[in-house]
Parts: sequence; structure tokens; C-alpha cells
Amino acid sequence: MNRTTLSLIACATALAAVTGFAAVTSPDTSAPDTTATAAELPVERTSLTCPTPSVSDLAETTYTSFTPVTKGTGSDGKAELRPAVTESADGEDAKDGKDGKTGKASGKGDKDGKGEKEAKAFLTAKEPGKPLAEDVSGSDSPALVGTADGKFAPGWTVQQTTEVAAGTGRGLLGAACTAPDTDFWFPGASTAADRTDYVHLVNPDDSAAVVDIELYGRDGALETTTGEGITVAPHSDDPVLLSTLTTEKLDNVTVHVSVRSGRVGASVQALDDKLGGDWLGASVDPAGSLVIPGIPKDATAVRLIAFAPGDADADLKVRLASPTGQITPAGNETLHLKAGMTGAVDLGDVMRGEPGSLVLTPTGRSVPVVAAVRVVRGKGAGQETAFIPATRPVGTRATVVDNRAKGTTLSLTAPFGAAEVKVTASAGSEGGTPATKSFTIKAGTTQQVEAPVPSGLKGTYALTVESVSGGEVHGARTITDAQDGVSAFTVQTLPDDRGTVAVPKADQDLSVLQQ
Repeated sequence: MNRTTLSLIACATALAAVTGFAAVTSPDTSAPDTTATAAELPVERTSLTCPTPSVSDLAETTYTSFTPVTKGTGSDGKAELRPAVTESADGEDAKDGKDGKTGKASGKGDKDGKGEKEAKAFLTAKEPGKPLAEDVSGSDSPALVGTADGKFAPGWTVQQTTEVAAGTGRGLLGAACTAPDTDFWFPGASTAADRTDYVHLVNPDDSAAVVDIELYGRDGALETTTGEGITVAPHSDDPVLLSTLTTEKLDNVTVHVSVRSGRVGASVQALDDKLGGDWLGASVDPAGSLVIPGIPKDATAVRLIAFAPGDADADLKVRLASPTGQITPAGNETLHLKAGMTGAVDLGDVMRGEPGSLVLTPTGRSVPVVAAVRVVRGKGAGQETAFIPATRPVGTRATVVDNRAKGTTLSLTAPFGAAEVKVTASAGSEGGTPATKSFTIKAGTTQQVEAPVPSGLKGTYALTVESVSGGEVHGARTITDAQDGVSAFTVQTLPDDRGTVAVPKADQDLSVLQQ
């Protein structure tokens, strides 16, 4: 028997096997709809990274983990946060928490990613629908890396909130732990003498990541000395002090973090000698129109920082969405951004006792930009700072955690069309019954809504916002906590949690066997 005959027999056998399989598993042709449409299914795995919260011995940090209940998930799964290694400036391990609580884990923290065992879990979620909180004190609090799968994956949210009683950056610092990615933009950082800004790079994976950090000031790209090819070891947090990357001292800087290989979670810790500090989250990806939601009504100073990363200049209309509609800040109707240069404008006490959101739209041709605002509350020695980046809409669902019985406000804005949303307060971390309210947000307005609070609340709770109908909605949550005369506060946005993914239907197609 020659090779041609053998090949024909093998091909016929393979075709028969595939045809038989297709016959057994083929869909019912009598079904009314056999078109290949996509189904929205819950994600099965979510990763998050939390940066080292503080180097102050006076820091008190609370981590809160929460997953909203999602239909369509199975009964299994888990969500855990584990300590990462914190790298010092010379690349050595700055923390050696061999107890699994305060830094380097046995094995997983090693720079080659190898070891005998994982770090002991710092926090393990108990059940969806109920937040779980863990407190730590001092400067030994580690960076954390975490994974949720199964029923805990869709919408998994972790917040770290730190109170610092005194010193640079004193006040309330809050950050939603971020998903690892390969590209981040941070307008609003600084290399000024009175600022101490770090960009934290947290690598959640078993192999090293290689990262570039670019800085852009009012005149364009800044010359940096060590910003290229930064190696971030596996399962580690590498905080990079921005002022060590350049000799220029600038109030307004845009930071671009790009990853050559691997992936990281990135965030900027901005600490001021006199105005407190907070975490600066990444702006939404560059876009022609941006929304910066939830500026507190008692803000005493608001600064808008924006950047056009492409080759074209951008001209933007600046509008403030107030409770009664969109208004134009006096003297700041538009903002011109030169390509590759950071622009900033001080809006002063533009809020005038009303909550609001900034809406940036192109005056003509749409040019992608990124943006954020720096917000100051209080007066004199009691001033405190927070940052709000431009953010994605709430979309299908968004969640923010670590809400308190007092001092929590929720702002929602519908910049382009009226919308209806449903807001659910979870059970409390130590007790309480969930509660739900619905709200209608008029087009072009920002509403500081009276969010529901769990009945019989003990501990803290989560707020989940779901779009019901109408246009897109953007949201932000503010926590306030007066500390010895300081107007301490922090603001977190509510972007879509991307808890579901479109999975297309697939049908058998024997034409793939034809040559």
C-alpha cells in the first residue's frame, strides 16, 4: 500500500470521526433562532493589586473586600489577598515579613519567583454580598496581590483606606485596588519641592515585569535619568520617587507608565507637606470627551490638569454639571492643550456650596486626552487634598466599599442624557440588612443622592450602582473624617466593574475541513 493510499484512508477516517461528533452534538435545527449571538456571562477570574499604603508609623489602614451577588455563577470560588515584597530604592527587599503579614513571603516574594510555599493569605473573603474588613497599623503594612475566582470574581472590589495623624501627607488616603494592566496615565502628579510623589508598581505575576516611566510637564517630555527599563520583581511592589527621575521641579506633571513585558498595577501616592495627600488613580484611557465626577460641594480649591498624548493639539469645552444643569466656569470656558504638554487651570472655589462634576468635550475636532482634578477642602492649617481622575461610566454595575454610617456621600451625574439607576447598600461587615433605592438623574446634572444605608448597620458597607435606563451615568463616593481640625477626606470613582463578558455562541462548521 503506497503513501497516497494511506493518506486517503487517514483523511477519510478523520473526516468520519469529526462528522460523527458533529452529528451527535449538532444543535436542534427546529429551534427558532440559531444565529450566533453573544451571551453576557459572569467573569470567572479577577486579579487586583494594592500598593503599600504608607511609610508612616502613625498610619492606620483598613482593607475592605466585597463581591456583589451575581446571577449565573456557580457555588464554588474564593477571593484572597496575599502580601507582596516591597522593594527599596537599591532594589533590596525593604520589608521581610516572614510571618506572612508584613512583607516578604517565603518563596513567592523571591526575585526569581521560586520558593517553597506561598505567603499566608492576609484576607480571605467569606461570602458574596457581605464586605469583609481587616485592619493593620504602622509602616509595616505590605502591598497586596489578590485573585478571585468562581462566584467571587464578578465585580470583586477591594478598598484600602489609611488615616495618617501627622507629617507629610497627613489626613485620609483612599484607593481602590487596581487590576494589573500594561498602560496607565496619571495627570496631576508633581515633582515640586513641597510634594513627595511615588508611583507604585505592583507585579502580581511569577515573572518579572519591565516598565518605562515617562514624565510630561508644561513644556513637554522631561528628561529622566532612570525611568526606562525598570525591572519589577515577581510578586513585589516597587515604589519609585518621581523627584529622583528628573531635576525639574514642577507643580503639574503627567506620568505615563507603560509596560514592555509582563503587567503591573500602578497608582500614584501624592503627599504634600502642608495640604495632606491622597492616592491619584489612573485616568480613563485617552478619549475626546471626559467626565470627572463627584467634586465635593465644600471644595475650597479645584485644579484641572489635562494632557493630550498624541501629535495633535486639543481644544476642550469646560462645563460644570451642577444640581440644576451645566454651567460654564467664569473665565475658563475652554482649555487649550498643546500636544505632549501638560496643561492646568485653577478653578478656585468654583463649587460655591453645590456638588458638581466637570464635563470636558471637544470644541471642534475630537482629540484624545486624559485628565484629573486636585481638590482641596478646609482652610489654613486644616486643609486636605484629594484627587479625582476622569473615569468610565457606571455602565452595567459599579461598586465602592468601606462606606460608613456617617461621613459618606454619593454623587451621580448624567452628563449627556437623563438616566435611572438603582443603588444597593450591602449588609454591613459586622451586621445589617441590605437596602435599595432608585434615582432619576436629570440630563446635564450632578446629584448628591441620599444613598441607602443597611438597617441595623454594624461596621462598614458596600454601595453598588446599577444602570436601569437612559443615558450614561458617572459616579463618585466621598468619605469625610474630621481629624484634629483637618478636613480629612478621600474620593473614589465608580467605573463599570466589568463583571460580565460577552461570550459568542458557536455552531459546528465542517467547511473548515475543506482545502
